[in-house]
Amino acid sequence: MGRSGQDTGSALGAVMGCTANDVAAALRAAADTMAEHRGELTDLDRPIGDADHGENLNRGFTALAGALSEAVPDTPGAVLKLAATTLISKVGGAAGPLYGTAFLRAATAVGQAEELTEATVKAALRAGLDGVVARGKAEVGDATMVDALAPAVEAAEAVDDGGVAAVLAAAADAAERGAESTTPLVARKGRASYLGERSVGHLDPGARSTALLLRTFAEVER
Repeated sequence: MGRSGQDTGSALGAVMGCTANDVAAALRAAADTMAEHRGELTDLDRPIGDADHGENLNRGFTALAGALSEAVPDTPGAVLKLAATTLISKVGGAAGPLYGTAFLRAATAVGQAEELTEATVKAALRAGLDGVVARGKAEVGDATMVDALAPAVEAAEAVDDGGVAAVLAAAADAAERGAESTTPLVARKGRASYLGERSVGHLDPGARSTALLLRTFAEVER
């Protein structure tokens, strides 16, 4: 919730915190990203899963964008909670509970804060990762979204006084590298794990969607 430095039309979270409207804008942008990459995510899922990851996320984020067009909750945490409940109810497969849990834990971490700061964004990312790990029982190296999210959180936490923009940019960069790292791995969780060694050579769709979302949050404009 993105890049800094411009007076007009600047990206989210340069020096000032991110308001509820800023978070809502980021999630609407995420809906556009999921629509744009729906086919790619489905193609990634086809050889190792149910070929529905792109469709499921597109459906969930489209529903979320629709809900936000009707009303934006008063605080960033409330917006994140709306994201959680919408994704849990609208996204099928494993992605709904995992992403829903991530957003719900993030909402709890930021509480009733009126704006997200560098510190609260870091806390939200860490809480989201902890929720995904608790829900999916995966760890780094299992070829799941954790391989993108865990390094993203570590990179975000390593940013020292750079503002929300720097935190999210670092997270997005690390998530993209983490997603790519799943290609040579043997999947140990989810449907892909049933394939054993045959899962090698396939980039995990959940890791890819995680990287796409974090990149969107880092670059979205007001």
